[in-house]
Order: sequence, then C-alpha cells, then structure tokens
Amino acid sequence: MQRGAESSQTGQTIIALLIFMLLSILITTTAVTITVINSAGNNQSSLGELARQAAETGAENALLQLERDPTYSGETMSINSATTATITVSGTTTRTITSTGAVAGIGTFKRTVVVTATYSGFAFTVTNWIETP
Repeated sequence: MQRGAESSQTGQTIIALLIFMLLSILITTTAVTITVINSAGNNQSSLGELARQAAETGAENALLQLERDPTYSGETMSINSATTATITVSGTTTRTITSTGAVAGIGTFKRTVVVTATYSGFAFTVTNWIETP
C-alpha cells in the first residue's frame, strides 16, 4: 500500500508542476505581447510628432519667405531624407499658409498646420495658427 501512495503523490506533484509551468509560459507570453504592442504605438506617436514639427517648420519658412517676397506662393521643402513639408500660400492682404508635414516610416504620417497672417506696413502679423486633422 505504501508504494501506491508514493506513486500517487509523485503524479500529483508532476501535474502541479506542469500547471505551474503552463501558467508561467502564458504570463510571460502575455507580457511580451503587451510590450511589443506598446513599442509599436510609441513609434507611431513619435512619427506623428515629427510630422507636426515638419509642418510647423514649413509654416515658419513660409512666413520668412513672405517677408522677403510678398508674391511667394509655396514650395515642397525637404527637411531630411524621410521628411518633407509641402507649403501653399493663398490670399492677398490676408494670407493663409497651409503646411503639411510628412514623415515616411511604416506608412506615411502627415500633419497639417494652417496659419493666417495679415500683411500691413511691410510686415506680416500672425492672427491664427492651428493644427488641422
């Protein structure tokens, strides 16, 4: 009878160990999956922020160009190998500057800034600066 009791306890220990191992593997896999998903989200957020900065750089460049040449109508500005700002200027006395920053990554991330400026006395005064969706 003793031998049967020891064999039963050994079997229970192995089953408990297998359950513990399965739970450990499941928890580890879940943690790794969550980490990978968060990393991908952070990367997209960073690329979106770079696109916004590129759009603002384009708008600031347009304001400088308008100070030098009031007939400036826009351009596509290459900031680096993966980042551009496409600038368009419309209007006569009140100018609307639309600058779209684009960053090539996994897909293309774009952000747009619209600036309204009034021309008077050989100077531009910014009256509105917004990021549009």
